[in-house]
Amino acid sequence: MDYQNILIATENAIATITINRPTKLNALNKETIQELHQAIQTLEKDTTVRVIIITGAGEKAFVAGADIAEFANFSITEGAKLAKEGQELLFDCIENLTKPVIAAVNGFALGGGLELAMSCHFRVASDNAKMGLPEVSLGLIPGYGGTQRLPQLIGKGRAMEIIMTAGMIPADEAFRAGLVNHVVPQNELLDFCKGIAQRISKNSPIAIGQAIKAVNANYEDGINGYTTEIELFGQCFGTEDFKEGTSAFLEKRKAAFVGK
Repeated sequence: MDYQNILIATENAIATITINRPTKLNALNKETIQELHQAIQTLEKDTTVRVIIITGAGEKAFVAGADIAEFANFSITEGAKLAKEGQELLFDCIENLTKPVIAAVNGFALGGGLELAMSCHFRVASDNAKMGLPEVSLGLIPGYGGTQRLPQLIGKGRAMEIIMTAGMIPADEAFRAGLVNHVVPQNELLDFCKGIAQRISKNSPIAIGQAIKAVNANYEDGINGYTTEIELFGQCFGTEDFKEGTSAFLEKRKAAFVGK
């Protein structure tokens, strides 16, 4: 697929997706969401890629929100369809991906941008980053999972305040709240994320995928996360990665995982 709104670079088993709409502060429109979906699906199937990093072009914004001009005249039905399709195509897709996805938040992450970052498995922010869900200032609510994921990450009370005030919080406050894992200088952000990704890529991709499923199970209605963990733990014993990992440990050498 020929991408118009994103860039993809792959090196040392790490794929970096850059949302490349700097004149629009990397705002998400339908086309960009579709391209991100396609890219992520392709990278998940690529056995040479172990970790995915998502960031924004330029120094101002990760993603400064959705493209408001695209939906300003939508009806009730069209609005609901926009949210449903976006959640299914991109946000839920990322959350349930069996490869780790890191959000490198390099500036404003607002509305759909913060929702995109929250759908990733964890987040690292540059020290100039600002995050928020300003939808109520437009007469809307977050529609790409923000009302669900923000309380899961930082607690109900804090999430309610951020959503209802439509305000922004700086990177250091986001770190204290547990919304981001690390805050680093902007010029170090991608290298820092790649450093974490390198550490992840040395471990079993099968086990990492199972761990993602097990953690996510705790947030699914009607699913017992402990039962899911037991099942997935058992499945690991039937993999080549388990045989390699235990053999390497007993032989006192580094494991060479194949992802099977």
